[in-house]
Amino acid sequence: MAVDIQALKERYINTCRMHGVLPNNAILSAFLKAEVKRFCHEPCSLEIFLHHLKDIDFHSLLGICLELDGSEIEAVDVCNGSSCMLNGEYALVLMRAINKKLRVVDLKKLSFGKDFLRDLSQRGLPCQALTLSFSHVRKLNMKGEFMRIHTLNLDFSSSLTGFHEDCFTCMPNLKHLSLCETRISNLWTTSAALSKLPSLVELQFQNWLCCKDSGVCSTSSSVKSDNTTDSSEPNAVPYFGGLSVDIQELMDHNSSTAGVIRNFFSLNEMIVDRENPHMLEDSSDDSETEYSSYRQEYGYMEPLSDVFPGWNGQVHPQNEVSIDTLWNQNEEESSVGSFTTEIADVSLKYISNHASPICFEKHYREYMIASLPHLRVLDNLPIRKIDKERAAITYSEHFEHLPYRRKHKESVVSILQKREIKSAQIPARNSSYPSRKAQQFYTKSLCAAKVGSSAWPFMHPLSILGTDMGDEGRNFRPRQFEYHPSDSSLMVFGTLDGEVVVVNHEKEKIVSYIPSLGAMNSVLGLCWLKKYPTKLIAGSDNGSLKLYDIHNTPHRIMGSYSSAGSVTFDEFDQLTSVHVNSTDELFLASGYSRNVALYDISTGRRLHMFTDMHREHINVVKFANHSPSIFVTSSFDQDVKMWDLRQKPLRACYTASSSRGNVMVCFSPDDHYLLVSAVDNEIRQLLAVDGRLHLNFGIAHTGSSQNYTRSYYMNGRDYIISGSCDEHVVRICCAQTGRRLRDISLEGRGSGTSMYVQSLRGDPSREFNMSILAAYMRPSSRSEIFKVNMLLSSDYDKEYSSQQPRPINSMGG
Repeated sequence: MAVDIQALKERYINTCRMHGVLPNNAILSAFLKAEVKRFCHEPCSLEIFLHHLKDIDFHSLLGICLELDGSEIEAVDVCNGSSCMLNGEYALVLMRAINKKLRVVDLKKLSFGKDFLRDLSQRGLPCQALTLSFSHVRKLNMKGEFMRIHTLNLDFSSSLTGFHEDCFTCMPNLKHLSLCETRISNLWTTSAALSKLPSLVELQFQNWLCCKDSGVCSTSSSVKSDNTTDSSEPNAVPYFGGLSVDIQELMDHNSSTAGVIRNFFSLNEMIVDRENPHMLEDSSDDSETEYSSYRQEYGYMEPLSDVFPGWNGQVHPQNEVSIDTLWNQNEEESSVGSFTTEIADVSLKYISNHASPICFEKHYREYMIASLPHLRVLDNLPIRKIDKERAAITYSEHFEHLPYRRKHKESVVSILQKREIKSAQIPARNSSYPSRKAQQFYTKSLCAAKVGSSAWPFMHPLSILGTDMGDEGRNFRPRQFEYHPSDSSLMVFGTLDGEVVVVNHEKEKIVSYIPSLGAMNSVLGLCWLKKYPTKLIAGSDNGSLKLYDIHNTPHRIMGSYSSAGSVTFDEFDQLTSVHVNSTDELFLASGYSRNVALYDISTGRRLHMFTDMHREHINVVKFANHSPSIFVTSSFDQDVKMWDLRQKPLRACYTASSSRGNVMVCFSPDDHYLLVSAVDNEIRQLLAVDGRLHLNFGIAHTGSSQNYTRSYYMNGRDYIISGSCDEHVVRICCAQTGRRLRDISLEGRGSGTSMYVQSLRGDPSREFNMSILAAYMRPSSRSEIFKVNMLLSSDYDKEYSSQQPRPINSMGG
């Protein structure tokens, strides 16, 4: 027979007497409320408020919690206020003792610390609904027992940037997940983590609000005033906090977009609210400025066009849209009849509330719908059949699930078997895909199989043993780097202190060290010679230009270095770029001027200074890879120009213009294309022969005029990698179609260590390998070179770390 509530209360009082403590008034009150519910024939539940407890209450309450399984109490809800004096370890023991009667755990504004969160995530809880809003976890890693949980709320966790790969494998019954106003931004890792939730039907990264005449929206009828959900209501939607709208009551699942507007919007005009949502008081020191760049450009228009793609953000300059215009646009999509005459002239505000950065990614809604086919509600908007159809089309147009447009993932064993018997099937026509008769076909097939295995590639910082130079305390500050064009093991980087360091990046050993010799400042220009693979050109921002032979580097004599083994060229003031031609006879230098200098490598002489080639300074100059006389310049005057030395460059072969200042340009490995990168993610691929536009990659702008973007080729000319100095993400796109393959997010080690992309290069010797020069947001922090291998999962990092000895004082990027 179940123990009644009165008996439980008496046992609690007796236990308190045994421990010499007074009964806690909040616990006695909870028992009284439970008795009243039973008397009124309501579900009998017990509410425990942790912020009303102290450590002295623990032992008395623990015994009662252990008896709840055999009592009349049907469910126990545990809540926590803004501050709590109870020890976090005690709180977890109490909740786990309640066992299967534990229903709701609300720990918003958690004050128990990191150890509490670590214990909770590693061992789990037997609750059904868990709220951890305002928590300060950076990367979610839930590994414990969460078999009963169906609702998880992580709203306003301003430090949360992403998930570990197996974060949600322990939650097979999770149906409702809310992540509003977090810092999550990566579509690929997010969808990959969420795909481990087989029962997930409702997901929120933002709330859509509909408010007439600036008034407050009424919430769903299934949401009570005390922020609880009435489970007796049909189609009840769990309340996640903040204002929400239950659109299931306003629109039919099978209705068209025009039907949505008829049911949802009785208005003559639409006003887009661009006011900022309230700022969190509990933001951690991890909260950098990423949000500002998204909102600066989009306001709240990008999510709006996601919900109703027919609008495409076409808002009147005064932020007003005629309802006739909206209706005509959507009538083309749905062929539904015209408005009825009953529509009132009512103004309405429709806003995105508490949006996470992921909501501002292009095609965010379509991507999530296509990636999570079991999802039924996204951002409190039901997903209809027409939404799924549109999402499938959008996904196929703008994203690659697997490299080289492969439709289906194959196992490595299957590909190797087909190679042995020459029976591989040719995929859809694609100019970047080789014939199956070519060995490269199988190489690319194997890469596709491996890249598709994980959204978390293997990434680790390049570390150099300090003992290589006998200077264990030395830390390099890399500013530029280049892979060796023919020796796959070598890389050179230049530092902010004027040093040039050649490393074996496979073994993480210094091959050659070239000090500044008192002449070099920040090394901004580096270029290997091709016919003489031991030589390289280095240039610094103070104009110094030198040719080095890494097999004949300066020697240390009496505590200083000699200058033997180098050739010095005439200076080029405020240098930013150097590049050698294909025959290793000439090289060019450009910088913060409108001029370009031409040098003879064999004699060490400057042959010519080409003046006024652009209207503003020339940031980058590049020779073609195969033609020794053709070169291209990119300038902040928004122009890219092609030149030919045989014509004594007085006039450009052609000029191609961007809409923003150009940061850099490079030739594809076969010289067929030019890849042009302008400020704030404007990336275009031009035909090198005449400068015609071949492809615009359409990456979203941030609105920052200081967001300098750099792009390079990877895997020959198959893919491009792009990063910007205001963002912590590297984007990988197909160079033939523009479709996005992956975004790779950079994460610093420790709190407050957000990073941005300073430079990057694709590995010329390895498919789907690259290195990224990343700098920390904090000015005092040093930059690092990260090596990325997309063919290996992040799980390899654990094995790699266990095998690689790490120095206490490491050197390098």
